[in-house]
Amino acid sequence: MKTDIENLFKDKVLGHPAGLFVLFFTEMWERFSFYGMRILLVLFLTAPLVGDNPGWEWPREHALALIGTYASLLYLTPIIGGFIADKYTGYKWAVVIGCIIMTLGHLSMVFETQFSLYLGLALLVIGTGFFKPNITSIISTMYKGKESKKDGAYTIFYMGVNAGAFFGMMLCGYLAENLGWSYGFGLAGIFMFLGMLQFLLAKNLFGNIGERPSVIAASEKLRKENETVETKSKTSEKAEKLNPFTSFDKTLVALSSLCGLLYLFNDPVSKVGESGFLNFTLGGYDGSTVTVLLGLAMFLYLLVSRVSRYDRIVRDRIIAVAIFGLFTVFFFAAFEQSLGSMTIFARDYTARNLTGASAMIFKIVDTILTIGPLAIITWVLFLLFKKTYSKIPYSNIILALAFLGLWIIVSWKINREFSKDTTEAPASWFGILNSFFIITLAPLFSKWWESKYNPSAARKYGLGLILLGLGFAILAFGTANIPSGAKTASVSMIFLILAYLLHTMGELCLSPVGLSYLSKLVPPRMIGFMFGIWYLAIAIGQKTAGTMGGLIDKISEQYSLSSFFLIFTIIPIGVGLVSIMLNPLLKKLMHGVK
Repeated sequence: MKTDIENLFKDKVLGHPAGLFVLFFTEMWERFSFYGMRILLVLFLTAPLVGDNPGWEWPREHALALIGTYASLLYLTPIIGGFIADKYTGYKWAVVIGCIIMTLGHLSMVFETQFSLYLGLALLVIGTGFFKPNITSIISTMYKGKESKKDGAYTIFYMGVNAGAFFGMMLCGYLAENLGWSYGFGLAGIFMFLGMLQFLLAKNLFGNIGERPSVIAASEKLRKENETVETKSKTSEKAEKLNPFTSFDKTLVALSSLCGLLYLFNDPVSKVGESGFLNFTLGGYDGSTVTVLLGLAMFLYLLVSRVSRYDRIVRDRIIAVAIFGLFTVFFFAAFEQSLGSMTIFARDYTARNLTGASAMIFKIVDTILTIGPLAIITWVLFLLFKKTYSKIPYSNIILALAFLGLWIIVSWKINREFSKDTTEAPASWFGILNSFFIITLAPLFSKWWESKYNPSAARKYGLGLILLGLGFAILAFGTANIPSGAKTASVSMIFLILAYLLHTMGELCLSPVGLSYLSKLVPPRMIGFMFGIWYLAIAIGQKTAGTMGGLIDKISEQYSLSSFFLIFTIIPIGVGLVSIMLNPLLKKLMHGVK
């Protein structure tokens, strides 16, 4: 493995091994397809049955129930996918398998039938489970022994994530809203397939890194883990050895997981199909509520019983992680409204028809936003090609063809828009703002975190939640004059742009904190379990976002659209203030970890 790592670092691009940029582009195409499809889903499901671009005309509540379950499952299957890769396939083949399954998922969605839609979503959930945890594991393995360069590597990789999301939402959304939904779903699938081919043809560049675990590699890994454990304090070491998963623990994990899955699947089935499988009542509560409460009770008992077996310092640190996990649920329940209610707001309540000077300004801004990042990434592709053209020529050819296709689509889009006197900003266009603001603001926030003014974890969480709430406050203000029950309006797009700006700033405050502190605070033998819990917190937030977003019509009719957004103003700001007030307690619970 050491030889493979040294070989990788011989050919460098921008100070990092060329292999990092193979992963960069693989992740970029996967995110292109994922976000390109994701931004279309709620628009397609809720579009009128009759019109220039007909959809299925589902009630918003039904569409967001399905999307909430889908988004939630995306954070649960990586736990299984990571386990399978560690145990059987290795990271590289898990990435390839995930890409193939996701390509089939996108292909299935092109047909726009109910069966093909559900099949496509299922394949995307399974494929993401294989892909997501394992491509980052390859990076982690590549940089073993080179920890000082790892932060820079993940920053570059994160740019690939946002570049893919940016172009996916922009181009898939544009094709879907202007030519037809199948064009958008199909484009997502094409670039997912090209991303898979590019990685498959370049995988030999990594040598044995990410290959299927061998007995020798496993024993070496165990030896290093044992050496790490020996460096811990005797108290922590003793606590770890005395806290294995019992048969009862495993039973609670299985039963609480079953309850959660039953609810996740029953929610959209009961709404869309009007025939769920939790049709019973107990003590005055419906079956869904009973199932959720039962699963939650078992999960909390499991967590408390395991934590109580550790010594005081370890126990306190895990409690701190659990509190941050609770804040994470609140954050994503509001932040992921971008997937549902904010996209609906962009389509139905935002003034997107532009004429005269405003139309020209939008066209120019859109062109700059498109050409600038694409030119930069094409330059990175050129640098990669110079370093690896003799080692992975076919992979580079696939990449070049993909970028050629991207430039052709972008040129066609720009020419088409400038040939018209007026323009209509696609509803999906607003989704690119999050990625754009991340790319532009991330360096500033990174410098802030490295300065002497770097806030504590609790204050970062609090600030992130407050900024998120302020973004919704802008939407609440912008919709104040919309009457109750109105299905359409023409609110200035500036309100939505400012909301996305504040939401992104909130994300940049909060997103770097969670997993970083998790790895610092949790003992080695519990790290896998706590990572699972962390993803579970995000999954709960995703499902809550779908459920809360589905109430947009009920709240708008009974009160107003402004009241709907006011809910997402008050709750995050309130939770953010609680986080800041808990700062002294959380610092104490963390016992010196910074």
